[in-house]
Amino acid sequence: MDQVNVLVLAPVRDSDLKAIAAVDPRVVVVDGRGKFEPEYRETWSAEIARRYLGAADTQSGKEERDALLRQADVVCIGFPFPTKLVSRAPRLKWIHQTPAGASNLRYSDVWGSSVLVTTSRGYGNSTAHAEWVLATMLMFIKELPRALMDKQMGTFEGRPYRPRLLAGKTVGVVGLGGIGREVARLSKAVGMRVVATRRSATVRTKGAEGVDELFPPSELHQLLAASDFVVVCTQSTPETEKLIGRSELTAMKSTSYLINLARGEIIDEAALVEALRQGTIAGAALDVHESEFQGPPNPELIGLPNVIFTPHVSGGSDVPTHRGIELFCQNLGRFLSGQELLNVVDWQRGY
Repeated sequence: MDQVNVLVLAPVRDSDLKAIAAVDPRVVVVDGRGKFEPEYRETWSAEIARRYLGAADTQSGKEERDALLRQADVVCIGFPFPTKLVSRAPRLKWIHQTPAGASNLRYSDVWGSSVLVTTSRGYGNSTAHAEWVLATMLMFIKELPRALMDKQMGTFEGRPYRPRLLAGKTVGVVGLGGIGREVARLSKAVGMRVVATRRSATVRTKGAEGVDELFPPSELHQLLAASDFVVVCTQSTPETEKLIGRSELTAMKSTSYLINLARGEIIDEAALVEALRQGTIAGAALDVHESEFQGPPNPELIGLPNVIFTPHVSGGSDVPTHRGIELFCQNLGRFLSGQELLNVVDWQRGY
């Protein structure tokens, strides 16, 4: 293979560009960071622009951006990214996405194309995500939301508090992928029992994959009924849209809590509001919401006292642990030597 032009659009560090260039002498890194921001503002929603783009636009024009894509053999994207990408890149052979989820690709001509696509699934900030889950579980079981409300109201009375022990409780992980496994690890470290579902599981097994019991997806209701905390970590696909609906919420204990850090569309939010108001479940912690890239959360949901809401920050950390570029460099070496790539998106499966 001759020279390979790698166009980097993801907002990575300068050191990451050097690491990519160091993979092989044939690699030519083209720095496209920031050059597509004007296009993103035109093609993505105002909410995405507000949350993900810088305050200042670059002055790059469409001709320059088209020229960069025409010469690209490989493109490394983040989010957002060009919605018209494959059609403008005739030499393109492979796209790597630094985010872990593939559902964002549905909004572009990348989805279902013949171009090879890989994601950073399993290489993200899994520990940060899992710590956020553990923090929300502790907040609920130690009644810290009550403490915050009491402080705002200026009250100081201990008798209404009913703190409980987290150790010995059961956490159900829906989707035992990279984040789910880390949630399981931290939960077991504080003495919790862990049960989980995994798409590939066909029968229920004990002691498999680092959890006490692994359920097939067909036994989701049994997992929900056994759990004091239900943590949604599964990929967003047509198969998982509204996976947690009215019947699933009814299957949960009235004392249990639902935690979602995957995608808002996996939960039927209307059913969730109803369950929270009626006491079908005790509470919910949400880092995501339906249509979050189009606007703010449902005010009915965010206004409930038994809901903890954060703006998609569960992966945040003061220590950079995202290894998406590490995977990209590994795959780049495999690409140049004609080997099979890791984390290739299966369009039928959806991730």
